[in-house]
Amino acid sequence: MQTLSQRWSMLEPAVTVVGPDDDRPRPAVILFHGCGGLRGHLPKYAAAAKAAGWRAFIVDSYGPRGWSRAFAMAMVCTGVLLHGSQRAGDILAALLGVSQRRDVDGSKIVLAGWSHGGSDAGSVPLDGVIGTWLAYPYVGIGAFNKMRPWKHCPKTVAVISRTDHLTTVRNAQQVHDMVRNCGADVETWIADGTHSFDEPMTAPPMRYHPELAAEAERRFVALLNDVAVAPGV
Repeated sequence: MQTLSQRWSMLEPAVTVVGPDDDRPRPAVILFHGCGGLRGHLPKYAAAAKAAGWRAFIVDSYGPRGWSRAFAMAMVCTGVLLHGSQRAGDILAALLGVSQRRDVDGSKIVLAGWSHGGSDAGSVPLDGVIGTWLAYPYVGIGAFNKMRPWKHCPKTVAVISRTDHLTTVRNAQQVHDMVRNCGADVETWIADGTHSFDEPMTAPPMRYHPELAAEAERRFVALLNDVAVAPGV
């Protein structure tokens, strides 16, 4: 079994770092992709975080494991490999590694996950985490820990896709209500789109919705601004 340091050593070379060109300790947001791997929308969120004075770290969970997108679609999206509880190890390792950087304020970190990347964020100890962004997290049949009480309850923005083919709105709301009941400040936004509505692609039943994508980005930045004041850029 890998230690967190070993896991971070595996992941770190493939992490994309976006932020102001200085060495000031800044709040940081760590971004975790969905089961389809790195896609074109995460760099947009990272750029928005940079403009707000934050550092952004996009974690690739597949490249360091030698997995292609096709392999991940066949094995991760179907629930064969890298279940949410296993992906949580990447979250913990990234949290450890990023928080120890000299250019990061380790007491001001936001975790941001899309679909599979947000499916088990609450099951891990989140010391230093002051916010979470959960974009249409996978809370369907295979999400065995979805109703497990969170160990740490930061301010959360939970995005639900109204026509998500992987969960009903009611099911997603029940999960987010559980998070709210643990004491977290949870803002729920029901977006009138499909799963992955902010990803520039069309793979029925999923469809890109540029207006909703822009609104999601705005809400993402609003969360960052709500939880921490970043130094000027």
